[in-house]
Amino acid sequence: MKWHSWILILLLAFSGQESFAGDDENLVIIKDFKFIAQEITVKRGATVRWENREKRQYHSVWFEALGEEEPDYIFPDESYEREFGEVGSFPYRCGPHPEMTGVVHVTK
Repeated sequence: MKWHSWILILLLAFSGQESFAGDDENLVIIKDFKFIAQEITVKRGATVRWENREKRQYHSVWFEALGEEEPDYIFPDESYEREFGEVGSFPYRCGPHPEMTGVVHVTK
């Protein structure tokens, strides 16, 4: 086998490993004043990560309906993570921009 075939095999192996790990599966992107995806479904015990990919704007991920205080703002290139230990649907919003909303659905 030629060297370029080996490189191709290695690249395919590593790219498959990344998607198998599912790192981006529980990722919500914050961009253009939106949560993308606006609704996400995860299994109980999963951690969801929100990444702010705006150029200049800060946001928050506030589960206000749970009676929680608004967390610290997420500035560009920062992220916020939360683990979900209970089954249910958990709506959230951005504190500074209440029109930005999302829901995390947690299943067994």
